[in-house]
Amino acid sequence: MKKVYYLKTCNTCIRILKELDLPSEFVLQDIKSEDITVKQVEEMKALAGSYEALFSKRSKLYKEMDLKNQDLTERDYKHFILDHYTFLSRPVIIVDDQIFVGNSKKTIEAAKAFIH
Repeated sequence: MKKVYYLKTCNTCIRILKELDLPSEFVLQDIKSEDITVKQVEEMKALAGSYEALFSKRSKLYKEMDLKNQDLTERDYKHFILDHYTFLSRPVIIVDDQIFVGNSKKTIEAAKAFIH
C-alpha cells in the first residue's frame, strides 16, 4: 500500500507533498473530507507501534481539552484520533510496511529517501 493521510487545508502538508514528489500510485486521503476508519487507524497503529505515536500533541483541541494533564491510555489515543481528525499527527505516509508520521524534517527526509 502506498498512501498519504493529510489535510488539504494544511499548508505544511501541501508543502511536504510537493517536496516528496510522489509517484502516481500513491493514494491521497484528505482526512477532513474523508474520515479515517477504524480499520485504517488500526493498520497505522500496527506499523507505528502505538496509537500514541500517531497522536498529535500539538493539536489545538489537545490544549483546549487540557489532555496533557490527563493520564491517557492507548484506547484513549485511538478514540481521540477517530473522534476528530486534528488528533492525527500529519502527514502519515505509508509505503508498503513502512510508516512515516508527522512533519519533522528528519521524518520527511527519511520518507523521501525511502520513496525515491
